[in-house]
Amino acid sequence: MRASRFFISTLKEAPSDAEIVSHKLMMRAGMIKRLGSGIYTYMPMGLKVIRKVEAIIRDEMNKSGAIELLMPLVQPAELWQETGRWDKMGPELMRVKDRHGREFAIQPTSEEVITDVVRSEIKSYKQLPLNFYHIQTKFRDERRPRFGLMRGREFTMKDAYSFDRDLEGMQKSYQIMFDAYTRIFTRFGLKFRAVAADNGAIGGTGSHEFHVIASTGEDALVYCPTSDFAANMEAAEAVASGTRAAPAAELVKTATPKAQKCEDVAKLLGIDLTNTLKTIALTVESEDGNKQYFMLLLRGDHELNEIKAGKVAGLANYRFSTEAEILEVYGCVPGYLGPIGTQAPVTVVADRTVALMSDFVTGANEAEYHYTGANWGRDIAEPAIVADLRNVVEGDASPDGQGVLAIERGIEVGHVFQLGTAYSQSMNATYLDEQGKAAPLQMGCYGIGVTRILGAAIEQNFDDKGIIWPTSLAPFELVLCPMGYDRSEMVKEETDKLYAAAQAAGIDVIVDDRGLRPGAMFADWELIGVPHRVVIGERGLKEGNLEYQGRRDTEATAVPLADIVNFIKGKVQP
Repeated sequence: MRASRFFISTLKEAPSDAEIVSHKLMMRAGMIKRLGSGIYTYMPMGLKVIRKVEAIIRDEMNKSGAIELLMPLVQPAELWQETGRWDKMGPELMRVKDRHGREFAIQPTSEEVITDVVRSEIKSYKQLPLNFYHIQTKFRDERRPRFGLMRGREFTMKDAYSFDRDLEGMQKSYQIMFDAYTRIFTRFGLKFRAVAADNGAIGGTGSHEFHVIASTGEDALVYCPTSDFAANMEAAEAVASGTRAAPAAELVKTATPKAQKCEDVAKLLGIDLTNTLKTIALTVESEDGNKQYFMLLLRGDHELNEIKAGKVAGLANYRFSTEAEILEVYGCVPGYLGPIGTQAPVTVVADRTVALMSDFVTGANEAEYHYTGANWGRDIAEPAIVADLRNVVEGDASPDGQGVLAIERGIEVGHVFQLGTAYSQSMNATYLDEQGKAAPLQMGCYGIGVTRILGAAIEQNFDDKGIIWPTSLAPFELVLCPMGYDRSEMVKEETDKLYAAAQAAGIDVIVDDRGLRPGAMFADWELIGVPHRVVIGERGLKEGNLEYQGRRDTEATAVPLADIVNFIKGKVQP
């Protein structure tokens, strides 16, 4: 490719609405152009990267035995109503009507459609296992689209769906996909981590997320450096160890004026924050209007994990209590709540750590008062439920008993799910076993955010000059920068020879024949992030050398003209 025949449109400054590094650099490098909120045109430079992401995905998916098809963007509402997700998905699901008034969804994912395909095609166990995938546009009507391709409304995703006869087969298919994803992200050239995760709205029994490691990542990844344990914050188990100490202090009602937060109470009383209890009031309201009240107790320095809370018996549909409900149940304003002396029945749910505490400080259900020296059994009935309610913190014991936990930031770019029969049962997708009996298909689903990979890769690989693409994802692997291409016959001749030789060697190369000054030319390619650059100038040619510089290199390297193609091949195809 010649730069004069390609479309290159770089900017010195990012648009004011670009918030994070990847968004700013993709806009400045001319890779995307905003059309509307969360909707972008992929410009030629950005599209080249997308196609390279897709090529790697297709290659590994095909090698894994998955079969490509293409499902429609627009899906009938009836399929979503079969699984109940038409209502569950909420406003993120874009709903439209055709001229006949029939309802459709603009697909955010394709579990229903692929299940419909398979239930009409698969009859016998002899046709299993199967794994279908496609790479297709998706749409999710995000409440607050932001960060460019990282949280857009329209995006491209690779989603795959496996079908097996039994649980063992499904788990085998799941492992095949897990391994394929590991190869895919390795080939992308990105530092990544696979972590155990919560299934969320997709449903099913188990899942793993694949995260690109980046300090700007939205997600906290929990792992043990001395073992294989890894999970996202939502799914990481918080272990409590030891035994509860015997009471050593008397229960005393203590004035705590203007101290509503645990931090303020600890400071006022001159105690460690770990000796305080944090109280969270929840309400579960049934369809007939009846209400149940729950009190969640955490240690003062810990944070509630809302996903874990929702898995506690009776709390699947909880909400945070209103101030009016808190006044009714506890008899005081928030900030002074506790398990001693509530005005109405409350189910106490204590975090595992809290269940082991003694001589702790808790709200007295009276404004500006707390109890000190509180103890389970003596002053308060043992909690009705003890559960893992909190986010883990660095230094917590690893759940596998093999060390302590560390935390790093990541950007989720892939997710694999063990769905089981969550969709096949609701949609009556069955097969006939050896005895001729119908049984529900065991399913798995596997997604990669194709366009999100671009943003995640940049968040991990950039400097003050611009993007630093891994070679496998770069829009071009090599850029040739001739000095005076339009003025020196020697430079033009050798540049054209090298360009042809690089193409013949299978290198994705572009030659900058625009006649720009060196500084402007270099700045463009450093911003765009091409990983390998060769400068061709008269002085070097007279000495028999060309100048090579990798995008991360601080200095250029002189390479003999006769060796340059093999040298570049070694860099591009190690």
